[in-house]
Amino acid sequence: LILVHPFPSLFAKENLNRMSEQQLNLYDRLINEPSNDWDIYYWATEAKPTPAEFDHEVMAMLRDFAKNKKREQRLRQPDLEYLFEPPR
Repeated sequence: LILVHPFPSLFAKENLNRMSEQQLNLYDRLINEPSNDWDIYYWATEAKPTPAEFDHEVMAMLRDFAKNKKREQRLRQPDLEYLFEPPR
């Protein structure tokens, strides 16, 4: 998933290691099936309604993450080393 905004990669870094197999399958489908990555961005930021087939628990997690309740600075993509870290 390639977006101008870094939050999808930051979301993956924070959440993939603790997702269930079902959630990982939903996430995989979400990031691979829509034809336009901007759609995912608009759904996550609630700028556009999410289609029913993608309006599931992982999209809810992504929407919550996009709200940035902790007011974290999210200015850059994370380093890819997180892909090789052991699960927590």
